[in-house]
Amino acid sequence: MTDTAEIVRRYWALANARDWAGFGALLAPDVVYEVPQTRERVRGRDPYVEFNRTWPGAWHVEITELIAQPDRAVSVTAFHVDGQTMTGICFFECRDGLITRLTDWWPGNYDPPPRQTSVIERW
Repeated sequence: MTDTAEIVRRYWALANARDWAGFGALLAPDVVYEVPQTRERVRGRDPYVEFNRTWPGAWHVEITELIAQPDRAVSVTAFHVDGQTMTGICFFECRDGLITRLTDWWPGNYDPPPRQTSVIERW
């Protein structure tokens, strides 16, 4: 799979389905995920899968806009959780059909929720 738009669509579809094996298969082993607003960073496929698997609440993501180039894409999403909807903007970088880097921006300020995982770095 080398179509970056299709990779991003599958990424969100597999996240919504909680198909963590399929989700992980889209990620490079050394993937890096960052949220600049909260200074969170997760490095590596397995830690990033865990980060998503342990996200609290009954959430669902809906793509509202997707712009893609051969090796990068940006998705604007409606993130629905616990009766609230937040807008997310995620920048994806891809290489050889795998996601290598994600930078997640949330236009509204927020504090990250309490987590039950130790894979998150703060800077």
